[in-house]
Amino acid sequence: MSYFSNDTTVQPVSVLEDPTQIAESKKELEAWKVKVEKADDVKTRLVMEKLEEEEAKRKAKEQMMTYANKRQECEKKFNENLKEMQSEVCQLGKRKQDLMDKLKRCQAELEAKRSESMKLRQKFKINAQIPDTEVKFTQQNKENGDDDTSAIRGVFTISQRPSVLLRGGQALITFEEEKVVSQILKIPKCSVSCENITLDVKPKRIAMDPVVKFEVHLDISKKDLKVANVPPLMPEERIKDRLEISFSRPSRGGGEVESVDYHKATGTGLITFLHPGVAEGLALKGRYEVDLDTAVTVQVTPLYKYQLRKFQTFCGTPKRTLLLDDIEDIDDIDDDEEIQDHVEIHFQKPNNYGGEIESIKYISGGKVLQAFFSEDTV
Repeated sequence: MSYFSNDTTVQPVSVLEDPTQIAESKKELEAWKVKVEKADDVKTRLVMEKLEEEEAKRKAKEQMMTYANKRQECEKKFNENLKEMQSEVCQLGKRKQDLMDKLKRCQAELEAKRSESMKLRQKFKINAQIPDTEVKFTQQNKENGDDDTSAIRGVFTISQRPSVLLRGGQALITFEEEKVVSQILKIPKCSVSCENITLDVKPKRIAMDPVVKFEVHLDISKKDLKVANVPPLMPEERIKDRLEISFSRPSRGGGEVESVDYHKATGTGLITFLHPGVAEGLALKGRYEVDLDTAVTVQVTPLYKYQLRKFQTFCGTPKRTLLLDDIEDIDDIDDDEEIQDHVEIHFQKPNNYGGEIESIKYISGGKVLQAFFSEDTV
């Protein structure tokens, strides 16, 4: 390094450095070059990574936007489906309520029909016990005497007894004379003394339900026999042939067969024998063995023919019987007969417009009784 001055002249000075120091400086310079190169490499790598991260960030952002759009579309579609489902649920709920209302109306109608059916059953119910009667043969019927093949005939007359349902706090009273009933019915209320209490009862005329009377004409064939439970194991014509062969065997109680009628769909048939009496004997057994490839037991029954004739409906009002209603229970009296005795005593007195009593029946509250009537005999 040289320095110059205008005033003086300075001789250049040469700075001599130590070779060791120069070598260390070169070495240090090389080290710094390596570090700079490494730093440049790191910088380049970081720049590349930054670019890659930014690219990945851009793609992730684009993907996120795509997913966000899809999410919005899904939410929109879900809301639309939810509204449709809610609307459908509301419609189904309304339809369910309509069906429930209809079900209630149908149940109410069904109960009304059942009540009406029970009432009609009670009205037209026939429950009669036919007593044992001794029968004595006197003579042969000329009309059927020469024809042994005619059916066995019977005529049954069914007559329903009129009845009234007697409820708790009511009494039925029958007088010997009709005029007594007419006199009492003119009184709106009768006061009956019972112990230390007075019972106010209301006399009413009885409204009876209609009753029926009819005849049942029954014919039992002597030559025809009904067959049931015949399995369809073969064609219909073959089954007819097997039935005819089986019922023609005298060893089993059969006889000569005139005709066979068979229905494969129902498994039933009709066997007509040539001579009477065979069908009666087989019908008493109830079962018969038939050869259909294998032995089969079928059911046999007589052939009945029913006819309903002279069906008549009667409706009337008893003239000597009246209903006493609104009879209150007495706590001190638990016996129905005691109250019945007081009522009977009251209506026997002529000064109470009463008369001779033929029969009387009283029931207390909470009870029900079916009272039957019979025709007056002359």
